[in-house]
Amino acid sequence: MVFAALRKNKGAQLVLGLCIGIGFGFCLQKGGVTQYDVIISQLMLTDFTVVKVMGTAVAVGMVLFGISRHFEWVNAHIAKRTYGTAIIGGLIFGVGFGLLGLCPGTVAGAIGQGAMDALLGGMVGMVIGAAIFAAWYPSLKDGLMSRWPIKHTTVGEMLGIPGWAATVVMVVMIVFVLYVLEYLGF
Repeated sequence: MVFAALRKNKGAQLVLGLCIGIGFGFCLQKGGVTQYDVIISQLMLTDFTVVKVMGTAVAVGMVLFGISRHFEWVNAHIAKRTYGTAIIGGLIFGVGFGLLGLCPGTVAGAIGQGAMDALLGGMVGMVIGAAIFAAWYPSLKDGLMSRWPIKHTTVGEMLGIPGWAATVVMVVMIVFVLYVLEYLGF
């Protein structure tokens, strides 16, 4: 099968990943979410462009991933998760997002359209942040990162329903929220 051959071909995986990344970056740029003003307006709750773009991406991704899993084109590789890792990740992401007004994906898109603040503040900041995390990782790994395990690995498990049903529920909820935002003029 094509996907079985793709799993064995690391070069093809890299090219496919690059193409998907370029496509995602293109969509971010066209959606306007690589612009500082749009991100800050989202944080100020005056412009919901980011929620609309990311909500659409999540809904489409959930459907495509569900279809891909159904036909066994992909496998889910779910890492061990804890609330401790969520706290650390949230803090790192939140501090960077708050300081720069861009997240890692939008940093890459903003660099692609020539934003020097994204290049200097974003890319350099991500490298410094990764280095700090790597230095602290040994003490965090057995400390906060191992605390409070999350027992459910998927939304379906958490709700006690099949994965396809969880996807339908989540997509309907996302579409409803997007519709309400449009209806209210956000």
